[in-house]
Amino acid sequence: MMLPQKPEPRVFSGMQPTGNLHLGNYLGAMVRWVEMQQSHECIFCVVDMHAITVWQDPEELANSIRAVTAAYIASGLDPKRSILFNQSQVHEHAELAWVFNCVARLGWLNRMTQFKEKAGKDRENASVGLYAYPSLMAADILAYRATHVPVGEDQKQHLELSRDIAQKFNNDFAASIRKAGFEDGTFFPLPEPVIIGPATRVMSLRDGTKKMSKSDASDMSRINMTDDADTIAKKIQKAKTDPLPLPADEEELAKRPEADNLIGIYAALENTAKADVLKEFGGAQFSVFKKALAELAVSRIGPVNAEMKRLLSDPAEIDRILADGSRRARAIAGPIMDKVKDIVGFLRS
Repeated sequence: MMLPQKPEPRVFSGMQPTGNLHLGNYLGAMVRWVEMQQSHECIFCVVDMHAITVWQDPEELANSIRAVTAAYIASGLDPKRSILFNQSQVHEHAELAWVFNCVARLGWLNRMTQFKEKAGKDRENASVGLYAYPSLMAADILAYRATHVPVGEDQKQHLELSRDIAQKFNNDFAASIRKAGFEDGTFFPLPEPVIIGPATRVMSLRDGTKKMSKSDASDMSRINMTDDADTIAKKIQKAKTDPLPLPADEEELAKRPEADNLIGIYAALENTAKADVLKEFGGAQFSVFKKALAELAVSRIGPVNAEMKRLLSDPAEIDRILADGSRRARAIAGPIMDKVKDIVGFLRS
């Protein structure tokens, strides 16, 4: 199969199947993915190989892969329009990751702040997989020669490393790349980050300075996509605030992280600007605003929650969707990996 000299625009992104997906995942990623699939060729992955960089219960992992897939579809991703699959079913990810492990430099990986945060003080006991996570992320993207990657702020450093790996591969194998038919000596594109929308960073309901996270010990810190209406309302009602009424302008709002977070969530759910929310609620008491926010959150999340439950009642259908997506993903990644083997000098049948 002939590959184009210059890759066509293609979007790749994914989420780990660990813990409950929450409002931050939905507003910060999935809503944007749904928009992008209308105008781009999109590949969305459940990155289960990344999940096992820390130990996972096998039965829970299998269920979580299906749950994340259900969340993708319930949020509006169309498995006929986009490619939806789980990473471990496409072996090209692991193959390319090893090639990239041999291209990436230890100094680059040593600078990755996320490894330092996750490994903590016990770095010697962290898995090699956790350390080499960025090489696998680069392989996830470049196995499809993807050009655009929707990412959160916490993944921007890893995407920069993906660009470094792509550039070094192109430089190291420039002559071989030309010999393989790529006249300018460039095989992998340098993927561009896509950070869009007003809610790329949704913060904790218990601390407006910390990102909403599924790893937070307190379930009250986040709104899970599986929460029912009463739970959502309770969490919003108990969300941390300050004693003052809501600010009237964005300059004051920026100085008050908890208020800023709740106003930002409302704006994202309503698909409007923070300034418009302040026009309606500026000067009001938090009790009034929280009631409106709870009603809005329930109206948006409720249908997603219901559709997730419906999908999860038929796990065989989810498995069928993942198998079909994996077949379509391999049809793209296979020829690219074959060309990588030719460029590197591997023999293949």
